[in-house]
Amino acid sequence: MLARGRPWHKECFKCNACTKTLDSVNCCEGPDKDIYCKVCYGKRFGPKGYGYGQGAGALQCDVMLEDGSNAPVAPKTTLVDTTSIKAPPGQGCPRCGGVVFAAEQVLAKGSMWHRKCFKCRDCTKTLDSILACDGPDKDVYCKTCYGKKWGPHGYGFACGSGFLQTDGLNEQQISQLRPFANPDTTSIKAPLGQGCPRCGGMVYAAEQQLAKGTMWHKKCFNCSQCHRPLDSVLACDGPDKEIYCKACYGKNFGPKGFGYGHSPTLFCSSENTTAPRPQQNIGPLAPEGQGCPRCGQMVYAAEQMISKNKTWHRRCFTCGDCNRSLDSTTLNDSPDGNIYCKSCYGRRYGPKGVGYGMGAGVLSMA
Repeated sequence: MLARGRPWHKECFKCNACTKTLDSVNCCEGPDKDIYCKVCYGKRFGPKGYGYGQGAGALQCDVMLEDGSNAPVAPKTTLVDTTSIKAPPGQGCPRCGGVVFAAEQVLAKGSMWHRKCFKCRDCTKTLDSILACDGPDKDVYCKTCYGKKWGPHGYGFACGSGFLQTDGLNEQQISQLRPFANPDTTSIKAPLGQGCPRCGGMVYAAEQQLAKGTMWHKKCFNCSQCHRPLDSVLACDGPDKEIYCKACYGKNFGPKGFGYGHSPTLFCSSENTTAPRPQQNIGPLAPEGQGCPRCGQMVYAAEQMISKNKTWHRRCFTCGDCNRSLDSTTLNDSPDGNIYCKSCYGRRYGPKGVGYGMGAGVLSMA
């Protein structure tokens, strides 16, 4: 068995005081070059005085040997003077100026500190990589002292939300010292067609917002009509190359007529039981074969509906016979290039004869 660089017999590897068999876990090497268990080592070489013993209130004095002499005590820790070896200016510890060796160095903001010197400058609290805050005076502070020295001052900044700390400044002076930035996005102009569509300034990566292949400033990315801030969910691209919120887009470019609005409307018809299709001309006509098959106008991404390689307006995506609104589950593409609901498609192109119609015994002739 090995202890303190010397080999021992396994039968001799016992505590010198209580002869308890030891192993590598409970073995303690004493300053008298012998080995002890943890209990006997604490009694002989541990701290003495009130509170050190079997209980919190026990009194244990120095252990006396059989011959009446005091037992040897553990060696005292020596305090190392870190200033004894001075470093060249600007290369040593920023606190004491001594040379910092690899075994004791702590890094902070590119400078090396002694572990002993790595403390808060104001309260001398021992710091680590989580608690340390680099101050503008090239010294280190704990979070509390850093906040008191360099943090914001004023009502609500201190120990509690109702604490008043002004450092002798009135409210107007504090508001003038508080940093506030309102950048002018038009100060750096971009080449024509490459900048922000709203202000024409250069758009950098840290502030850009994308909408239909164009880059916007985060500050400019709001509704053109109500100036509501937008994001990728709320933004709608208009045909005038501007952006709108959904409500303003619907007011400007949405369908108009009976039943379209913010409040429910009631309409009736004596003969026709279907809603009249609103006829409106709100956009430019598309080249032949590229626009909406029903109205012939341009179809933009925010309102398009796709059917058999054709794009329709949402308002035009209705049955060709009964004008019923359609979706991907009720849509039927017909041979004439139009779209129908299932009922109208069956009447037009479904099988005819006995048993095909509104009931099992109905006769329907083509």
